[in-house]
Amino acid sequence: MKVAIFGASGQLGHDVSSAFSGHDTVPLDHSRVDIRNAADVARVVGDEHPDWVVNCAAMTNVDACETKALDAFEINALGARHVARACAAHGARLMHVSTDYVFDGARSGAYTEDDPPRPINVYGMSKLAGEWFVRAESAPHVVVRTSGLYGIHPCRGKGTNFVETILARAASGGPLRVVSDERLSPTFTEDLARQMSAMIERGVPAGVYHAVNPDGCSWHEFALEIVRLAGLSAGVEPIRATEWKSPTRRPANSVLRNQALGALGLDVMPQWRDALERYMARRSEAARR
Repeated sequence: MKVAIFGASGQLGHDVSSAFSGHDTVPLDHSRVDIRNAADVARVVGDEHPDWVVNCAAMTNVDACETKALDAFEINALGARHVARACAAHGARLMHVSTDYVFDGARSGAYTEDDPPRPINVYGMSKLAGEWFVRAESAPHVVVRTSGLYGIHPCRGKGTNFVETILARAASGGPLRVVSDERLSPTFTEDLARQMSAMIERGVPAGVYHAVNPDGCSWHEFALEIVRLAGLSAGVEPIRATEWKSPTRRPANSVLRNQALGALGLDVMPQWRDALERYMARRSEAARR
């Protein structure tokens, strides 16, 4: 297959490119095409004629989305529409990456694909708008919602990830105060990329899919496991989200369940603690090179 990947230089995009190395991949980073430009998107999809297009391009800095809402909607919503329209025009199937932040966090258990979205911040709103554009413009679409991404390669929009932030603060002796009343599904980008590859190779039906490392935890529990695996003695103080004083309202619970993948017998995502342990081993290997 020929697979074009928007956002290929990002944290997830890099691993998606690697996961599809056995196919004819077309990595598309921001320097080659800006998804905000409909004509450029249409031109590159038309020139390449891919079987599949994977859209990993997004504005993912949640706090920046609050202060730069226009940019967030131009990239996460209109950019998604441009990609979807180009796919429809040239007969390519589209896999679009979305987020757990399309939910409001009011549910006590894990969210499934059947739960109605209700975002409470600009990032979630812009990503949900992107989902709607994808569904409206590209009939054979696949929307993949994920959560709490971290990976070996830097996140273009943030420059780092939660794991590296915790490790840096712990190593410097700085205070570790981490929110304990917000839950998520921390997800290793290598695992997600392999899951996305399996879905495309299987030719999954159109629809929305959740793809995360189960089973979910609080940010505080996540930080405790990071410190433990690193063999550090730093203490991690639990705090409430209101004490963090973030400019962005976040869902209290955005844990996802891979229900649709499970129904197809295609859920290959390992548990989040196993994923984090492998990430720590991978970063150690990378540091020794």
